[in-house]
Amino acid sequence: MNLSLLIAGLLAGTGVFLVGVHLLTSNAEQLATQKIKTLFAKTTDKRLLNVGLGAAATALIQSSGVTTVLIVGFVNVGVMSLYQAASMIMGANIGTTITAQITALSAFPVTKYIQALVFIGIMMSMVCKKDGLKKTGMTLAGLGLIFVGLSIMSDSMKAGRDGIQLLFENVTSPFLLFLIGIILTALVQSSSATTSVIIAMSVAGLTIGSGRNEILFIILGTNIGSCVTALMSSMTAGTNARRAALIYLMFNTFGAGIFYILLLLMPDFMPMTFGRWFAAPATQIAMFHTFFNVVCTALFLPFCSLFVKASMAVIKDKSSSSASESFLDERMLASPSLAVDQLERELVRMSDAAMAAFRSGYGSFASKDEELIGDTQRLIEEVNSIGQSMVGYLIKLSARNSMEGDGDISALHSSIGDVMRVAEIADNMTKYTKRAINGGLDFSEQVKSELNTMVGSIDLLYDLTKQTVEGGRASLLPRVDAVEDDIDHMRKRLIDSHIERLNAGSCRPESSGVFINLVSNLERLGDHLTYIAHAMAQ
Repeated sequence: MNLSLLIAGLLAGTGVFLVGVHLLTSNAEQLATQKIKTLFAKTTDKRLLNVGLGAAATALIQSSGVTTVLIVGFVNVGVMSLYQAASMIMGANIGTTITAQITALSAFPVTKYIQALVFIGIMMSMVCKKDGLKKTGMTLAGLGLIFVGLSIMSDSMKAGRDGIQLLFENVTSPFLLFLIGIILTALVQSSSATTSVIIAMSVAGLTIGSGRNEILFIILGTNIGSCVTALMSSMTAGTNARRAALIYLMFNTFGAGIFYILLLLMPDFMPMTFGRWFAAPATQIAMFHTFFNVVCTALFLPFCSLFVKASMAVIKDKSSSSASESFLDERMLASPSLAVDQLERELVRMSDAAMAAFRSGYGSFASKDEELIGDTQRLIEEVNSIGQSMVGYLIKLSARNSMEGDGDISALHSSIGDVMRVAEIADNMTKYTKRAINGGLDFSEQVKSELNTMVGSIDLLYDLTKQTVEGGRASLLPRVDAVEDDIDHMRKRLIDSHIERLNAGSCRPESSGVFINLVSNLERLGDHLTYIAHAMAQ
């Protein structure tokens, strides 16, 4: 066979295969997002359960790289501890072997039927109206394309088998094969893709070296190469995220090292075990891949705490860190539902800062203490900074994902604006403080008591709003509305009482501007909190 035709066939097959992997992974990941959220929500300190969760999540989205990047992201924003992440990463390594098991089916006649999924899937995506069905169709099309690509690669290699076999027979160095596995996987950023190409070679009847353990050294290398995605993802992340990526690297490196030595000591390991147990070479490779990760997990799971301690010893804590870190992590952008969850957490953090600014501003007014104004302004600046980050994150999320949850994005945009209004009201409080001090204005204890009662109702309203946002509890909306109505009535009563005092001459006229504006601002604050509750409960 002409060499140029052989190379063209291999490149075409590899290209079709990688397109299939991308379609399968990206669409399956978006379809499974809600299931992943449910799985990750069950994360506990039970190691075996976390292994199962990591394996299940990876099996759903067909990529340990994506799962590990998500785990690194969760560790980065403080949702998951390093101890939990370590066992979940081990599970992710087991889950990723499902792709090799699926690919191994290419050794059997069922392959042709699976290839038909390309047509079925594309037709589904063209005909169906619902976004979920479209993604299901593209997932099926991706699965079919994987087998089309494998078939093209296998056919090309079969046509040039003699020349290719002669080339691979001379590659016997375990270290060189190990290095090839690392480099190829690092380039394509998928151990499943590299393993699948090797399986395609076996289907074409090709062997590497003497046909004993040589092919297994490449498989070992793929497990280390798969760490590149997580390592690159953690470079700009926090300390714990980089530790999680390091744990992933240590787990795969130690495991590969142990098996590397084992295979050197037992040159006939493959023919004595998997070669004897399974007839098809493709199945033998897939089974070893699974066996390797299961055994490594069984060996290292009891030593999770040691992996964590080692990562902490290598990557030290920063000398100074923010007391409250952002929940926004760009790793989550690939999973719209997870990204929205993190935005909701960040909204609560922003709201807490805005309410703290309001309380500080009101405190400066009640005590006529100008020194508190500086603290209020710092909190307002924090609110503005968080708001800008959230808007930027929302823009990126909208640009990268077409999703049915556009209503969530609109609700978040609206709620961010309402929180900014709360910060503006806090700023107004500082202005009233300055006017009261400069004008020598004093308010009676009765007035202060009435204002404090109104502020207490606002605090209650914020607690209800926060519970609504955090838990999506629409059932709390009637209580939210009831408290907001009380605040409206308080505003009217306070202003009516103030007018009566003015008429009776017991209140200075120059205090009217400050008092009426302050009470109106308190009522507006209640409105904005109510808007947030209603927007986020949808």
